[in-house]
Amino acid sequence: MKKFLLFFSYLFNPLLIPTYATLFYFFVTLNYFHKHEVYLAFIEVLILTLLLPISLFYLFRSLGIVRTKMLLNKRERRLPLAFYAILLFTLIKHSLANLIIPELYYYFLGVLISILTALTLVIFNRKISLHVMGVSSLTLFVISIATYYHTNFLALIGLLILCCGLVASARLQDDEHSLSGVVSGALAGVIPQVLLWFVWLIPVF
Repeated sequence: MKKFLLFFSYLFNPLLIPTYATLFYFFVTLNYFHKHEVYLAFIEVLILTLLLPISLFYLFRSLGIVRTKMLLNKRERRLPLAFYAILLFTLIKHSLANLIIPELYYYFLGVLISILTALTLVIFNRKISLHVMGVSSLTLFVISIATYYHTNFLALIGLLILCCGLVASARLQDDEHSLSGVVSGALAGVIPQVLLWFVWLIPVF
């Protein structure tokens, strides 16, 4: 059972979530874009939210700034989260805004708010689950897209909700987070996405 739950921790690593969200978005909206626009947006997301953060992580490890793979130490989380927030801001400000993709733009804006929330909390010596935060934000994004495009993704949404529970269970079982840390992670992932609905989703209806 422990290995089964650990699989979901790796599958929903926070660095992979933006890539999942982008792939899902273009799977739904592929007919609305030229292929070069899709490739450009995906490559930018891949570089700024996955490849560069991984490179920075190994740089920090080589310099001794970060010593654990999962950023278990609260102090070690500060610099990686700060740099990740800068990369997200760069993506939002200079990439997605220029391509005019409002759904992804507001999703990543919500993710940026979530990351800044996690950074603020860790500065005050409180650690939340970034895994749960990531999978929760992805679930809300799928709900948003399903609503916006009037598409039935109930099976996928149900599966993602189940995955949220499995990821939360994995983090608790490994004693890497307290129950409050898991719940706070879920709220940090969900609330920014819901609040941004009032900007781009609800006005449409």
